[in-house]
Amino acid sequence: MKRIQWFPGHMTKAMRMMQENVPACDGLIYVLDARCPAASFNEKLLKISGAKPVLYILNKSDLADNKADSLLNIIGGNKGNAVKINAANASSRKTILRALDKLVEEKREKNLQKGYNKVFRFMVVGVPNTGKSTVINLLAGSKRTVTGDKAGVTRGKQWIRLENFELLDTPGTMPPSFDNQKLALHLAFVGSINDDILDLDDIAIALLEELSEKYPERLEERYGMCGGTPLEMLEAVAKRRGLILRGGEYDYERAIRAVLDDFRKGRLGAVTLDTVEDVRGLKF
Repeated sequence: MKRIQWFPGHMTKAMRMMQENVPACDGLIYVLDARCPAASFNEKLLKISGAKPVLYILNKSDLADNKADSLLNIIGGNKGNAVKINAANASSRKTILRALDKLVEEKREKNLQKGYNKVFRFMVVGVPNTGKSTVINLLAGSKRTVTGDKAGVTRGKQWIRLENFELLDTPGTMPPSFDNQKLALHLAFVGSINDDILDLDDIAIALLEELSEKYPERLEERYGMCGGTPLEMLEAVAKRRGLILRGGEYDYERAIRAVLDDFRKGRLGAVTLDTVEDVRGLKF
């Protein structure tokens, strides 16, 4: 399989913009994908914050199963600065705001004792397609930012004012290189890497192989398959989905797209790709 690598030129500019704006912020909101929080963690984004407080948001929790709970506990640690939410669900707004209030509680109390109520500013960061803009729109109560399924939609910075906070939306930014190709694959599975630069046949086959190992019952329920070679698995998908070309041949190209689309839209059920070992190997 071709090594996965994606760091377009605009990401260098985005990192520079974030570094320039960090002094104006009181902390970071780091949006991760609940299905792969280790894969969607870019250590370089955390380094720009210095010692400022960080709230980790494991978004898209509706697409992750309960294995994500143990990952959440490791990321939050003793600080408890991690929450699991679904930004498409309005009830998640209170969860995030409550966590932000707790994060600045001590500083806010000190400010009030001095006679002023500071509006705390948070920079919202994350790799592409984790739902940063959806989180901001949820908090703002209206559609303030551009959202989309394609990785790398947000390009410029945007300040958004809430009741007691201001948020700085930033472009999704990848690490300059992927040392762990297993985690890079997970990012490709969830759509955080631009499909246009990927060999989607390799990506779909790798996804089927991982799901066959971790969630075989999902593949049997959706496609009627029980393991097999990569070709046999793709043929099972094509057969179940009716992806047949004229002459009775299987439409492998559409089967590849169907596998990725089914996974990304949750049609294969709630799945957690990363493991406890993946998360423990990082410094949150």
